Amino acid sequence: MRNLSAMKAQIISIGNELLIGDTVNTNASWLGEFLTGMGFTVTKIYTISDELEDIKKTITQSMSESDLVICTGGLGPTHDDMTKKAVAELFEVGYKLDEKTLNYIKALFKERNIPFSSSNKSQAEVPENAEVVFNKAGTAPGMWFHEEKYLAVLPGVPYEMKYLMKKKLAAKIREAFGKTGYVYSHYIKTAGIGESTLSDNILGDLSRYFQNGVSLAYLPAPGGVTLRLNAAGKTQEEAKGYLEDLSEIICQKAGRYIYGEGKKYSISEAVGELLQEKGWKIAVAESCTGGHISNAFTDVAGSSKYFEGGIISYANSVKSEQLGVSQNDLDTVGAVSKEIALQMAKGVAEKLGTEIGISTTGIAGPGGGTKEKPVGTVWMGFYQKDREHFAIKALFTKDRLINKERTKMVLLETVRRVLKGIETMPYDLKKEQA
Repeated sequence: MRNLSAMKAQIISIGNELLIGDTVNTNASWLGEFLTGMGFTVTKIYTISDELEDIKKTITQSMSESDLVICTGGLGPTHDDMTKKAVAELFEVGYKLDEKTLNYIKALFKERNIPFSSSNKSQAEVPENAEVVFNKAGTAPGMWFHEEKYLAVLPGVPYEMKYLMKKKLAAKIREAFGKTGYVYSHYIKTAGIGESTLSDNILGDLSRYFQNGVSLAYLPAPGGVTLRLNAAGKTQEEAKGYLEDLSEIICQKAGRYIYGEGKKYSISEAVGELLQEKGWKIAVAESCTGGHISNAFTDVAGSSKYFEGGIISYANSVKSEQLGVSQNDLDTVGAVSKEIALQMAKGVAEKLGTEIGISTTGIAGPGGGTKEKPVGTVWMGFYQKDREHFAIKALFTKDRLINKERTKMVLLETVRRVLKGIETMPYDLKKEQA
């Protein structure tokens, strides 16, 4: 096995659409994770234009600095797709026709009743020194080069790129680099605590656990912090084993803030599992979040077992007519208030017949704020008959979408803590009882 830390990879994403923001570069993040999992250290990610000389220059630079380069984009049949031409000029070779690819494209076009043209034929032409990586997920083949260093040139369409990496190139990479080893990543999800507080006051100095390639990264997001634990080993199990002590101490110290583990595990899943354990259902009354929390619940398969429904009571008339909110309170204290949040939570639980009701009402922004209630002011309500009925107030940012996301995270974390019997609220916010 090669020295894991010595194996370096770089990623090149090609396309003007990436630079001007028409297309989000998801390929680079996916490839970074994939290559890291194979044991490579990804040292650079380039995003460049479709200009011929830019592509040649960047590939040359990248191959001089790393052992493996993955290049995506610019393999289509139109005039602005310059990657193949750039590679051929860089290696000073001509083109060859790959008959397997050509026959596949012709058959595909015939099946779809699409006329076949010369530009489509050109997709089956590749640089003479390329090893063709057949692409049954699309019409542009992948290409694999070994000219002192290794270079993979792949389509920019995400599902085509992923297919070729997983099904074809992973094996070639392992063959080229021997047993590359594994980097194992473990994710611990926390909510209701800031990054600095979690690091300084809760976890403290964990450096004594950073051996055998073990590392810890803090990944903050609105409403929570994800902890990414990495380790390298000869096998995935060995790498995973190196993380056991670090994972254990983090869970011991930060247990009440941790809602789950796994990169894609969500706070709504955590709440849903707790509701199912108790056999309870929940309903949501949303104003400033506009259905964002209901959407989070229904993103989870099987959520109908515990999520009864929601009422988006954006207008005051909906609050009063559908949730039974007092019109007098709306007129006197206003919709963004403790009183209204409490009534909304109770009203939706009673209307939909659930054990728990939760609510949101606030000023998401960027306008609408006052001195008494600035933009970012949000009240959240919680109701469970004969058990709990309270509201919490938060002051978030001036960004509308961030405020919606943070409200969702704080309220769902509030529900999780109540169901777990944890008295403290997210970010030490105070319960204000009915």
